Amino acid sequence: MIKTDILIIGAGPTGLFTVFEAGLLKLKCHLIDALPQAGGQCSELYPKKPIYDIPGFPDVLAGDLTKNLLEQGRQFEPGFTLGERAETIDKQEDGSFIVTTNKGTQHQAPIVAIAGGLGSFEPRKPLIENITKYEDHGVDYFIKDPEKYRNKRVVISGGGDSALDWSIFLADIASEVTLIHRRNEFRGALDSVEKVQELKLLGKINLVTPSEVVGVSGEDHIESVTVKKADEEFQIETDFFIPLFGLSPKLGPIGNWGLDIEKNAIKVDNALDYQTNIPGIYAIGDVNTYPGKLKLILCGFHEATLMCQSAYKRINPGKKYVLKYTTVSGIDGFDGTRKEAPKAVVKAII
Repeated sequence: MIKTDILIIGAGPTGLFTVFEAGLLKLKCHLIDALPQAGGQCSELYPKKPIYDIPGFPDVLAGDLTKNLLEQGRQFEPGFTLGERAETIDKQEDGSFIVTTNKGTQHQAPIVAIAGGLGSFEPRKPLIENITKYEDHGVDYFIKDPEKYRNKRVVISGGGDSALDWSIFLADIASEVTLIHRRNEFRGALDSVEKVQELKLLGKINLVTPSEVVGVSGEDHIESVTVKKADEEFQIETDFFIPLFGLSPKLGPIGNWGLDIEKNAIKVDNALDYQTNIPGIYAIGDVNTYPGKLKLILCGFHEATLMCQSAYKRINPGKKYVLKYTTVSGIDGFDGTRKEAPKAVVKAII
């Protein structure tokens, strides 16, 4: 059983910033995310795309924003359960909640903050008749451990940043990398497209366009994919097939937790603290809805801040918290570190 003060469901920007705000209140956080790494959409869908509306940053790459948020919260030592989806929630007699994932991992906390963005992300799967037979037997929709593909033949399908970036990364790990896309044009960052072109000329990536994978075959494990190019079909032998077609957001099991739902979003009390209809459960970021709601990262940061203040009062009833500016009080990390502004030098003028 993993125990914490605030259990955050969703490790996107809003969930990650919650770690920092909770840490200022001496509250410990643990995050659950169905994706294999923190960052949500910013890491999985568009890590190299700039964001222009983060205060203080004229522009920042989505992947860099995630990296900075992780660094900002690191001093408060958050825990992570990644690659697992929050499945069920059970309220205990003491008012706390136990959240169990699809893999059976249990977490207990007095506060649950749902920061799931647009919901739990599920991979968009290609329409190939028997592909489910090979899931976890050569067909992967996420890359969790690149070492798994060392000295193996890999076929990647897709035309976005994920397909480009992983093709580049695995070119130095796999024995053979083939990138298949139904168009000649790619939708990824220009430098990634140019890098793939360079690796193609060096013979480190096999580029097959315009074409698509229409079949997979093998006995107990995938052995080849069938590729259609124009009116021709041919097979490519491979050890792994990785279709990277993006992610489809779904509210998922959270929609069965007894929360008030409106148009696939969770209704909250925005007049006070973004709490749901179940006391102790909050929803912040894109996953919530209320009059005037704007689905912006900066709005999620604001909601996380107010939510943490409310969570502190629930965990410490009767104890008053006096808000102090970090420029005055400094920051004491759970890891023993301290950040504070340099002390002014007091010196008399004679």
